[in-house]
This record gives sequence, structure tokens and C-alpha cells, in this order.
Amino acid sequence: MLRTGDEYLASLRDGRRVYYGGERVADVTAHPAFRNTARSFARIYDRKREAQNLAAMSFVEDGERSTSWFLLPKSRKDLEQRAECHRRVAEWSYGLLGRSPDHVPAFIGGMAMVPELFEANRKGFGRNVIDYFNDLKLRDLFACYLVLTPQGSRDPKMYKDTGAINPALAVVREDSEGIVVSGLKLLGTSAVFSDEAWIGSMIPLGLDQINEAVTFAIPVNHPGVEIWVRESFEIRAPNKIDHFFSSQFDESDGVMVFDNVRVPWSRVFCHRDIPLMRDMYFKTPAHVMGNHQSNWRFAEKLKLMVGIAHRACDMAGVINIPAIQQTLGRLAAAEASLLGLMAAQIDQLQSIANGHVHVNRRFLYAALQWCANNYAQVAEEVRSLMGAGPFLLPADPSVFDNPQTRQTFEKYWSLPTASADERYKFVKMAWDLLGSDFAGRHAQYEKFYGGPPHIMDLYSFFNCPWNERRAAVDQIVKEMGSADDLTARRKSAAE
Repeated sequence: MLRTGDEYLASLRDGRRVYYGGERVADVTAHPAFRNTARSFARIYDRKREAQNLAAMSFVEDGERSTSWFLLPKSRKDLEQRAECHRRVAEWSYGLLGRSPDHVPAFIGGMAMVPELFEANRKGFGRNVIDYFNDLKLRDLFACYLVLTPQGSRDPKMYKDTGAINPALAVVREDSEGIVVSGLKLLGTSAVFSDEAWIGSMIPLGLDQINEAVTFAIPVNHPGVEIWVRESFEIRAPNKIDHFFSSQFDESDGVMVFDNVRVPWSRVFCHRDIPLMRDMYFKTPAHVMGNHQSNWRFAEKLKLMVGIAHRACDMAGVINIPAIQQTLGRLAAAEASLLGLMAAQIDQLQSIANGHVHVNRRFLYAALQWCANNYAQVAEEVRSLMGAGPFLLPADPSVFDNPQTRQTFEKYWSLPTASADERYKFVKMAWDLLGSDFAGRHAQYEKFYGGPPHIMDLYSFFNCPWNERRAAVDQIVKEMGSADDLTARRKSAAE
């Protein structure tokens, strides 16, 4: 099934409990904090159905057409199709929807490739993962995930003997039908726009957190579930001229509150198994397949930033200055380097015993580390090339409504390379991406979306073939001989 944008929008009117401050949002598709972004997600569903996109964005299996982000790869061709699917979604959203509908299925699909890992926890859990993935695929559902615990709850000792309630989500009881959970989970990027929520933990748990060791999935409108969202950028973005990106690509972030929520066993994938809580991401292809999508999203945003840099220099008439060309050359090299790392992920694909393949772990983590550590520098470089341009424009587009101010603006703000109108739109667009409050959220997001920077370094440390790298070094040292051999040779030469 390939559902339409209208069908997707209809699914958002399902009685979900979304709170914007103290306001219960009656309709996500109509509320000024969410309505435009909801339609941006809907356009993805419509565009993937278009004739020119259908081959890349879908596949047929057992007579049923499904979206390509649900394709479980068994060949390089499959990986290439998935990559192009991710690239197009990112291109359609300018790389600004980090948790677009193709993100979480990549994680869950990676887990579905290794169901035996879950069976070791409890018989039937592996089947649950496969069935859940197939349900997402058949109904073309949008899933988010919340796999972090509240910061204050990560050390349970803080709550002992204090009388304070530990807010971390935990199982409060279980029976033959399923489990009941209460507590808080974060961070639900795009949760308000999703159909389903995958709930788990990627943070290591202690032995005294056994009741928190649970992974399950739940519809976002399930009884007892609430979504509390952060301040919206969209609600403060009245038009596309001044706020092209923030007015329609604010995917939102939030937390989920669970109040005695019942989850059937068929929707549970891990229970009271602390190692499995993390192993499901790293001992399956889940983490690398999901972050391959993240790489493509970042790459499309980087392409846009590089294009803005070139246009800013061209507009300012400085494109032929060698120092400017050198700066643009560094940006172009950065883009090419990232694309090279992403190509290597497919070129050096890895396989697992059951016939499935996945992207190369080492090149994936190298790209992930590069993105997290270089975004701020690239954004700063592009902002520098814009100079004072963002501060030289009129307050808002009403300057075009008044014939007198419009005439003055067009007379004095026009450039040989751009009209005043083009200059206004370009600078406003660039600043919305790179200098606004919306841009600030993205700077923080890019730094931490894969985890703290030091964690990214450790991913590369643990996936480097150190024995191979040391082999040549060890061989050279061996060929040098021992100190006794050196002494003997020196005595022989002296005689």
C-alpha cells in the first residue's frame, strides 16, 4: 500500500493527545504550530506516488507495492534503491526533516533482519518484531521513536530515600495479556506527526533499572499516552518570504507521558533484558541502516548550504576573488568528501548469515562523526560569506505593499547581479536556514542527533580493524631484529 497525502493527513485527526503548553490541540492539521509541516510530510506521501518517482520510491513483493524505505536489502541493488529513496525524501525537504517517515523503518527493518536476537529474550519476541515491521509496511505508517530516559532519572540513587518520583518510564505490572507502563520518554522528534511510536532505550541501564528494560510499540493515540511538544517555530513564521523553512519544515520535538498504558504482548519486543535494550541496535544492522538515512538528509542540507555560499558571493560581486574561491573550494571539497563516504558505505557493503546485506559500518560511522563535528563550522563559514547582508533589509515584506517604499527599495537595494526583490528573498531564506532561532535548533540537533560527540568517536574506534592497521607496524619492528642482533652486527663490523 502507498497511501496518499490526504490519507496521511486524515490519520493525524485520530484523537491523539497533543499539548502545546497548557492547550490541548484539537487538530494537528489545523493548528498554527503544526499545520504547514503536516502538509510538508503529506507531500512526501504524494510525491513518492508520482510516475517519475515510483520506481525509486517503491517495490513490489508478494504482489503488494510498498514504499522503498521498507525494503529489506539482499543485494547492492537493494541498498542503492534505498539510498535513492532516502536522497529524494531529503531533497524534497531540504534535509530539514531529520525524522522523516523513512528514518525509523530503517532501524526496525535492521532489527527484523535478526529476529533470533529477540527470541533469546522470550519466545515470540522475534516474531513480534517481524510482524510489527510488516504492519508498518503494509499500512505505510509513519513511526517515530523515543529511546532516551529523562536526564535526572539516569541515576536511580537520586530518588532513593527522597520521596521524589522517578519519572523514567517503567513497567508497573504485567499479566497474561501484556504489560502496563507509566512514566516519561524522550525525545520524540516528529512524534506529533507520526502514527506509531517505538519506545525503548539506547542508554545503558543499571541492574537496579530492570523495570525500565522494556521495548514496545504503541499507536500515538493510544489511551493514556500524551505528547508534550516544545515551542513551535512555525507558529512564529507568518509567511514563506521571511521564513521559508521554519514556516513549513518544523518537525517538532517532544516527550511522551504514559499513564498506566496497557501494551499487549504482541507489541512487546524486549522485557527485563538489560543487554538486549542496546544490543538490538548494535548487534543488528539497525543503527547503521537508520543513520544511513541521516547521512543522506545531512548531505542534501549541505548541498543547499554550499549553493547558498556560492550565490551569496556571486550576488556580492566577489566570486572572482581568489580568497573567496578558496573558501568555496573548501566547502565543495567537504561536500564531495561526505558523498564519497556515503558511496563507500554501499560499495563496501557487509552481509549477515541469513542473506541480508547492510551498509558498511566503518564508513557509516566516519560519515556520522564528520557531520556532527563539522556542521557548525560549515554554517559559520557560509554566514561569514553573507556578511552584513541579513541586517540591511527592511523589517518585513510590507515594504512591497507601499508604492513609495517599494520604489525606494528597488532603487537603492538592487544589485548588478540581483534585483531588490531577489536579494530580499535570498537573504531571508539563507538567514532562516543559518541564523534564525530555527537555525539554532538545527545547529544543536546536528551536534547531538547521533549522540554526544565523544560517542561518535567511540563508534569509529570500535569499528576500526586495529589488528590490520598494526600488522605492518609490527612486521617492520620484527624485521628490525632484536637489540642483541644489533649488538652482534656492530661487533662483527668493528672486527
